[in-house]
Amino acid sequence: MDLTVIVPTFNEGPNVAELVRRVGAALDGRDAEILFVDDSTDDTPDIIRVVAGTASLPVRLIHRDDPVAGLGGAVLEGLRAAEARWCLVMDGDLQHPPEDIPRMLDRAAAGDVDIVVASRYVAGGTAGGLANATRTAVSRASTALTKSMFPRKLHGTTDPMTGFFLVDRDALDLDALRPRGFKILLEILARRQLRIGEVPFAFATRYAGESKATFTQGIRFLTQLAMLRFGRMSAFALVGGVGAIANLVIMWGLIRLGMDYIPAAIIASEVTIIGNFLLLEYLVFSDMRADSGSVWVRFAKSFTFNNIEALVRIPVLALLVQNAHIPSVLAAAITLVAAFVVRFVYHALWVYAPKRVAAAAVATPVAQSTGRTLES
Repeated sequence: MDLTVIVPTFNEGPNVAELVRRVGAALDGRDAEILFVDDSTDDTPDIIRVVAGTASLPVRLIHRDDPVAGLGGAVLEGLRAAEARWCLVMDGDLQHPPEDIPRMLDRAAAGDVDIVVASRYVAGGTAGGLANATRTAVSRASTALTKSMFPRKLHGTTDPMTGFFLVDRDALDLDALRPRGFKILLEILARRQLRIGEVPFAFATRYAGESKATFTQGIRFLTQLAMLRFGRMSAFALVGGVGAIANLVIMWGLIRLGMDYIPAAIIASEVTIIGNFLLLEYLVFSDMRADSGSVWVRFAKSFTFNNIEALVRIPVLALLVQNAHIPSVLAAAITLVAAFVVRFVYHALWVYAPKRVAAAAVATPVAQSTGRTLES
């Protein structure tokens, strides 16, 4: 087989038939397959099965009840399950035109690249499908930030954030990938130096449905960027910084309302301890949760440790205020910085330490008696 087209989907039912039709037309005469990796909570899997029955290409479906790592995790699962060496990744909303796939294959056929990126920002490409000027500005700013943090590995691409690319699976170390949310191409390019080629494409408007881009996805992107560039400790620092700011703001607000600085510091600490734990769960240690026991055990460990740390830190805070005559909010900031490294080591080595070896999932395609879907 020459090509596997990997399509991660989440509630994209209205787009499926048109996408399969256009991909089939674009790849007419080529030995290719379409592999949907579906995280939907609606009837999208059923629609894929029905459409597969009349498709011009073989269609396979992997439906994930537990959508680990979001869209990026779906793409990684698709790469592992692909029949072909060359894999094309595209969204299921038809903002990535299937008619551009042959040009991407022709670029790869030159033999001098490991990955072909379809770019909105190279000469001839457009980003017209972005919802508005704000999203366009955010996209361009994110691209500039990303390229500035990986100047060598991203040198060959103008659009490291696109979800439309063709990659030689043999050039990847799939076990080294740690996808988080939407930006799987960034994950791939940042992990290993690859030979990059580009072709322009016009980013289209959605065929049906609504954009999945959210503020949470933006936070996930910033966390992913920090972890790729600086490692897990930097992402922990990012979360800790957010928590420290929240702590100081809450403490300042309570003091302004007339509360003494000691109870204000205690309340601020309790609120941010809980908030920080949630951020650690879903942003910093999300890839370690499955092997580290119950969420309630993790919360108990984290909550207990942070309260013990607070019992030590707040008396130190009082000493700094009373003996060194440092303003209370500044003293709180000093103690929070001092506690950072200890917190990180404890959470990495104890709270999220693996409790078991995760069993490798083995997916066996099962041919359906009606239609051409192979489902894992």
